[in-house]
Amino acid sequence: MDDRIQVIGLSESAYIKNLTSNDREKALTQLFSHDIPCVILGDDVTLLTEVIKAATERGVPILSYEGATSELLSEAMRWLQVELAPRTSMHGVLVDVYGEGVLIIGESGIGKSETALELVKRGHRLVADDLVEIRRASKITLYGQSPDKLRHLIELRGIGIVNIKELYGAGSVKLTQGITIVVNLVHWHKDGEYERLGLNDEYIDILGNNVVCHTIPISPGRNTAIICEAAAINYRQRQLGYNAAKELCSSIPAFSKN
Repeated sequence: MDDRIQVIGLSESAYIKNLTSNDREKALTQLFSHDIPCVILGDDVTLLTEVIKAATERGVPILSYEGATSELLSEAMRWLQVELAPRTSMHGVLVDVYGEGVLIIGESGIGKSETALELVKRGHRLVADDLVEIRRASKITLYGQSPDKLRHLIELRGIGIVNIKELYGAGSVKLTQGITIVVNLVHWHKDGEYERLGLNDEYIDILGNNVVCHTIPISPGRNTAIICEAAAINYRQRQLGYNAAKELCSSIPAFSKN
């Protein structure tokens, strides 16, 4: 019990109220004899006076919550799960594209920030540029955000630092976003092998989670922002059960036999 926050809700307060006056005093004295950081009262606060008296004698802070204890515990567990989750940082850009978190990575100077700027101009929202802080909330969920000092900022070579929120408004930025796909920008080489059909998904490991990764070759004239939009929409379609590549292959006998 030591070093643990104690929550007194409806069940606990009902039990204490059913005790005799002497037993109640003994129970509270025993409770606060432990090294308790604080006590949170929820649901029923009719015992507030007695609890405050016992807590004051031991110097234990008392907090209250207006709502069901189950709601408090659920929200606290959700918050702790996110705040205490494993973390890492990646060099890249995170943009909310049609509700999908698109993490754009690639070597320095390949055009990640310019792609993000074009996406913002097309109505999407910037989450982080240059450095993305990532948290693993669960085995299937990753959240990304920007470091505080870099929030809403983009570095454009030849121009410098620009504030996206100030340029395009509050609707052009977002504080945090789940990461669902990764777009890896690479320089195009004529001898390179790139995915043409999309039958076999590639993945990248981030904090132990496998995230769908698209390797996009970059050459002059390619609009990477539109490609990122298409990747986000295509990912959502696949989540809903539609796979254009598989449908094409199933309609062509030569592909179906293979």
